[in-house]
Amino acid sequence: MRKEKLSAEKQYVELYEQARQLICDHSSAVMNSQRDEAFRVFQANGFPTTKVERYKYTDLQQLFAPDYGLNLSRLDIPVDPYKAFRCDVPNLSTSLYFVVNDQFYTKAEPKGQLPQGVVIGSLKEHATTLYNQLAARDGDAVTSLNTMLAQDGLYVYVPRGVRVDRAVQVINILRSDVDLMVNRRVLIVLEEGAELKMLFCDHAADDRNFLATQVIEAYVGEGASLDLYCLEETHYKNVRVSNVYIRQQRDSRVNHNVITLHNGVTRNKLDVDLMGEGAECQLAGCVVADKQQRVDNNTLITHHVPHCTSSELYKYVLDDEATGAFAGRVLVKPGAQQTVSQMTNQNLCATRQARMFTQPMLEIYADDVKCAHGCTVGQLNDAALFYMQQRGISQHEARLLLQNAFINEVIDKMQLEPLRDRLHYLVEKRFRGELNKCSGCKLCK
Repeated sequence: MRKEKLSAEKQYVELYEQARQLICDHSSAVMNSQRDEAFRVFQANGFPTTKVERYKYTDLQQLFAPDYGLNLSRLDIPVDPYKAFRCDVPNLSTSLYFVVNDQFYTKAEPKGQLPQGVVIGSLKEHATTLYNQLAARDGDAVTSLNTMLAQDGLYVYVPRGVRVDRAVQVINILRSDVDLMVNRRVLIVLEEGAELKMLFCDHAADDRNFLATQVIEAYVGEGASLDLYCLEETHYKNVRVSNVYIRQQRDSRVNHNVITLHNGVTRNKLDVDLMGEGAECQLAGCVVADKQQRVDNNTLITHHVPHCTSSELYKYVLDDEATGAFAGRVLVKPGAQQTVSQMTNQNLCATRQARMFTQPMLEIYADDVKCAHGCTVGQLNDAALFYMQQRGISQHEARLLLQNAFINEVIDKMQLEPLRDRLHYLVEKRFRGELNKCSGCKLCK
């Protein structure tokens, strides 16, 4: 089903009014119960302009204005995920699952046995009353639009005290013969004392214009541990807008890493709520962008209670006419004493045409805290380049070595050792211009 060319908001309003029943017929009661309220919020607010603080570096009106097709009738799109994508992160011994566009792929046999009680499957078949409870409170336009249109997604549940030793790997494949919009949804529930490591890999299997919205909600129970890694290797025709919502309880731990190696336009928003004392979160991200690629990371960590810890480290390397943006905000609520928070954003612009916007922010309403932030934007160190050239290293090779060393600080923070080792290799290939596509993918160059 295609939309007529209208204003960015109006085309989606009319689409929902015309196709509401079709959308509902191919989804579930729990997901359908949230649609009308999300539609009301979207219709009332529309897309924010760049005058809105959290969207000052990304023009949503422009991103959502083009005419994309949608597979609302859930037509079967022929794809063999094992042929369309051969993961470039081997030897992880993962439990492997696929999401084709925005639909959980049920035809592939899961690789790896899960502990008893763990559920990984289609969201429309397993959605609980927790669905959209975190996301709906935000009132975000993309989240509202996603809730209106999403028909399926991924559901992950780990019961109390269960540790999933084998990492769960989810391959998100964009596949279409026409320009396509997909609305992907993920719900992760970790009960008390549960442990899980997840890796999402985003890939495009066709040379088409894709618009992907994604909303992830993660509930991390008391004493639970979640490692969440997101790796994007799509192409320059891809627009990705992702909103992640994480809620942590007492003594829980979250490690979130987002890595952008190939893309067109990427906008990642991450909100973390520390609700229980002793909760800890570590956020990290690395971006390698060139040509006219754009990457915008926006984070908000809210310390609701005392004795919580948060840290952030985001690094960008921008070449050619690439544009990067980072806006991070730490909010310490009244009474959240003994908060410890550190935010760091460091960036390299390899050309005069590359642009980086950075905005670290602290908002503190408690008087017994240790909070700091810092940012840098610069170029490669001329003295270091000269030193290496004096020792027989070419200027090109010296630049590659310095860029690698700069990014490696983020990669070294990852807990999955095989992924960490592989990413060192992928980043080096990316800097050398050799990572044009993953083996098996039909990506445009």
